[in-house]
Amino acid sequence: MGLVQLVKTNMDYYRPLPNSLTIKQSEINGLGLFAVSDIIKGTNLGITHVEDYEFQDSYIRTPLGGFFNHSETPNIKLDYQGDHHKVMVTLRDIKSGEEITGKYTTYDPTK
Repeated sequence: MGLVQLVKTNMDYYRPLPNSLTIKQSEINGLGLFAVSDIIKGTNLGITHVEDYEFQDSYIRTPLGGFFNHSETPNIKLDYQGDHHKVMVTLRDIKSGEEITGKYTTYDPTK
């Protein structure tokens, strides 16, 4: 298998965001995640954080975990899946064009 073919094959598998989401300018803060199609309640959108104690807050954030903004009325939640990563799950139906928001919690990075 040639290098170009190998790279193309690997790129076919890596998707930093699900096809239902994009990153664009947010009215809340900076860049945010937005639905590009309707998403039903209970959808697992993918991995947001992977545990690694070498990083701030002991997690590496994926693009999915790094671009959602805070809301007191969120439409997603983060759930632990397995022992070492978090996933994003929709709390309700989300319409195309709607910003994806979660409720941030505070943490002490020294612990």
